[in-house]
Amino acid sequence: MANQQVDKGKTSVTGEAGEAGKVSARAPWGGARGRVLAVLAVVLAGVMAFHRGVPNAVGRVGSLLESFLPWVGVLVLLLFVAALVRRSAVALVAVLLPVGVWVHLFGGLLLPGAEGGGRELVVVQHNVSDENRDPAATARALIEAGADLVALEELVVPQLPVYERALAADYPHHVVRGTVGLWSKYPLSGERLVDIKPPGIAEGWSRGVRAVVDSPYGDIAVYVAHLPSVRVGAGGLASERRDESAELLGRAIAAESVDTVILLGDLNGAVEDRGLAPLTSRLNVAKRGFAFSFPASLPLARIDQVMARSATVGHIRTLPATGSDHLPVAARVTLG
Repeated sequence: MANQQVDKGKTSVTGEAGEAGKVSARAPWGGARGRVLAVLAVVLAGVMAFHRGVPNAVGRVGSLLESFLPWVGVLVLLLFVAALVRRSAVALVAVLLPVGVWVHLFGGLLLPGAEGGGRELVVVQHNVSDENRDPAATARALIEAGADLVALEELVVPQLPVYERALAADYPHHVVRGTVGLWSKYPLSGERLVDIKPPGIAEGWSRGVRAVVDSPYGDIAVYVAHLPSVRVGAGGLASERRDESAELLGRAIAAESVDTVILLGDLNGAVEDRGLAPLTSRLNVAKRGFAFSFPASLPLARIDQVMARSATVGHIRTLPATGSDHLPVAARVTLG
């Protein structure tokens, strides 16, 4: 009986020592899984920091990543939670790296916009959708934003006359070319079509217009554009025509003789997407606000853009949903 009690005691001591050893071995570093989380954190940080290095040759993977780059932050958050669950010190420290990269890239967008100044215009950009069942209500919603300039895309008959009538009182000056148009509180001149049709698209495709706005702060060349759509499929991102159209638009803006330029449009791409480099390399983009505008039911990306030359785009924001599959976006443009 004594031997059995001694054996039980040994077993109990050994078991307790074994459990303590396991805790001791796991507590400082979180074990192998903690090291895996740390490696994943470093990989995510590298992907965000060097996203331009992701190849675009096959399936335009680089552009696809850049279209949703802010959402990599969700993966970083999941890694942080996993590191807490594993009680892994090394993983928690490693997660600080992608957090820092994300804040560097996108943290400024979370800051509030500056107070409005004297030399500024309020602009609204909206793809109204060629399937919009209530264009009159959409027009009324846009008027409530109190903008100086309103740019619209996917203007089709019979919707176009509805917009013209509804906006006439507040915006007595407007120009439409093809399916895009600009409405202004100030006089327009120099209206002309901007040819951004890429090769391979049939004749009659017209999605670019330019006009000079006689604003209280001087002449401003305003471009309204609707770049070709992109598709995500088994082969990756199909954005070749969008990229070609962006190149044509970039050349037109580069040749613009008026110093101050504002570009409003559905560009079918985020500003991080290298496919829009012909534009983002020449124009300033908004530094405050995410303003995800598409799809309206669950906005995942801002593909409706406001850009400017010799001017600053302030805080960009979305407006309430209309009858479109896009949300309208509004921004203040401060003139130099």
